Amino acid sequence: MKKDLITVILDQQELQVEKGTLVGDLAAIIPEAEGAVVARVNNDIMGYQFPLLEDCRVQFLNTNSEDGMRAYRASLVFLFVRAALEVLPGCTVHIKHSLNNGLYGEIDYSQPVIEKDVRAIEERMRELVDEDIPFERRTVPVAEAREIYAKQGFADKIRLLEQYNGGEVTLYNFGWFHDYLSTVLVASTGVLQHFKLRYYLPGFILEYPRRAHPSQIQEYVEQGKLFNVFFKAERWQRNISIPDVASLNDCIRRGGFGDLVRVSEAYHENQIRDIAQQISKERDRLRIILIAGPSSSGKTTFAQRLSVQLRVEGLWPVAIGLDDYFVDREHTPLDEDGNADFEALEAIDIELFNEHLTKLIQGEEVHIPTFDFVTGTRKWNGKKLQVRPDQPIIIEGIHGLNDKLTASIPKGRKFKIYVSALTNLNLDHHTRISTTDVRMLRRLIRDNQFRGHDAKATIERWPSVRRGEHRHIFPFQEDADVMFNSTLVYELAVLKPLAQELLEEITPADPQYSEARRLLRFLSHFYAVSDWDDIPCNSILQEFIGGSCFE
Repeated sequence: MKKDLITVILDQQELQVEKGTLVGDLAAIIPEAEGAVVARVNNDIMGYQFPLLEDCRVQFLNTNSEDGMRAYRASLVFLFVRAALEVLPGCTVHIKHSLNNGLYGEIDYSQPVIEKDVRAIEERMRELVDEDIPFERRTVPVAEAREIYAKQGFADKIRLLEQYNGGEVTLYNFGWFHDYLSTVLVASTGVLQHFKLRYYLPGFILEYPRRAHPSQIQEYVEQGKLFNVFFKAERWQRNISIPDVASLNDCIRRGGFGDLVRVSEAYHENQIRDIAQQISKERDRLRIILIAGPSSSGKTTFAQRLSVQLRVEGLWPVAIGLDDYFVDREHTPLDEDGNADFEALEAIDIELFNEHLTKLIQGEEVHIPTFDFVTGTRKWNGKKLQVRPDQPIIIEGIHGLNDKLTASIPKGRKFKIYVSALTNLNLDHHTRISTTDVRMLRRLIRDNQFRGHDAKATIERWPSVRRGEHRHIFPFQEDADVMFNSTLVYELAVLKPLAQELLEEITPADPQYSEARRLLRFLSHFYAVSDWDDIPCNSILQEFIGGSCFE
């Protein structure tokens, strides 16, 4: 009997393999696959458990790629949950959010979990790694998935399945344990050699390598302020009974969206008011307000709303744009690829900027430059500025938390604010929603609405954006005086229809296809809301969907 064959192209090599060959079986005969954990197959990401069903181009990826590291992290969670259930039978594991170079979570058990329990879980994880158990993938009817989840005590996953429209779902298992974490997994537990489990009262941190050093666990750095922001977000979501996506969907289905919007926006306004009052109490001391945060965090709207609240307190802030202090383009530093690096601190004329700040604080009038982006040079158009004692200076920019930007200003005269969309909403107990994904969806919509970019362009640019954040923002976030969490618990229901339309334009022929598919799978869990009448015009969300009164 003649076998059905398909053609597989790897770089310049072409192979004939039997239709249905698993990605992992192909990897076993390809030297280039050594060290790889997943594969890109015709612009889609597949684990080693996937069959090859048509002619395709295959590229194997290791953990120094984003897709490879994503699969590694998800597989570590899978491993951790099984080990925890075996060490602490009947426990419930909650994977909550990222923290430093790991994932923070907690374990509900019949008694408080202590450091000894976490050490025992780590020991069991390493035993399972040594056993090199395959991660298996299969598609099962929804009814069967419910039975499996019920047997394992996963009521949260059953609730999510009740809102699922399909007839079948994909599950992974290794041994007796079944789960699904919205991404592909590595081939087996034996791949997961590099991790560390840390007790972090009252929970744990599951540490994993970074892409730059995929075989090392980096030194742990405490992030107490960031942890506190996540803690407050979780507590607030419990108060409004929206701990996960299933709860959000139920709220929308019951007609509670408008009320949820009003409560969420009031919560934001209260936080912004509190920050303004904090600044007002120190008005004689604080002259510079610095605002920084990663891309699509809503910094622009936050700065405008803070200005309004400061005026309520009798302060009349003025804003200075960092872009106007760019050095002439011929002096812009170059990045590792030889391109102009406009995100580098050295792209700003630090000396002139500090000279102007010191004069302004002392009441002197200064001539403010304007940067001409067409010619790449600084212009002097006669723009002048002088500030009164009741006019704090607001500076928003990527380097705001780095003291080198304002080196001439004593720390006691500055107030630093870190803004980011630190979502604490989870799909289920084991599947967190990445804050990075929320920001990317915001940016994807904004870029299309206001900058004329399609989804492909935004996705292509995103890795470069992320590199800049890791280099210039995240190392300084704990230096902030306050952190403002710009996430809105209802926002993904609003972003879904807008993002979905843009992502569906990306075809299998596009390199961005795998990322588009991943985001579409993620968004499929949300009920969509297209009536925005309840969203106020000063909402941070309006910065991305359009309709902001600050435009």
